[in-house]
Amino acid sequence: MFELLNSHYNYFAVMLLLGIGLYMLIESRNLVKKVIGMNIFQTGIFLFFITLAFRTGGNPPIIKEGGSPYVSPLPHVLILTAIVVGVSLTAVALALIIRIYTEYGTLDEDKLKQLYYD
Repeated sequence: MFELLNSHYNYFAVMLLLGIGLYMLIESRNLVKKVIGMNIFQTGIFLFFITLAFRTGGNPPIIKEGGSPYVSPLPHVLILTAIVVGVSLTAVALALIIRIYTEYGTLDEDKLKQLYYD
């Protein structure tokens, strides 16, 4: 078991991040905590894609003489783009949360539903 954990620790970290983020998204009633949970979940997805792109003994994708495996730059570029989109999404979500708090005076999801439907 220890050898499996030692050789595939990235996948365990991914599952841990995804689990914590999903738990925060589902269980928390506070909107700021939901945004934090979304960011943790998103970080787990980033780590998963980067882990899948790893190749032992891989070289940069520059054509040279030799038959060593090359590492595809596409996952890294996609994750870099996803990080930028994630930061933008977090900024917009936090701006909306500030606006909701100034309007209603609470960030509790249940209280906001009650205020909206009354």
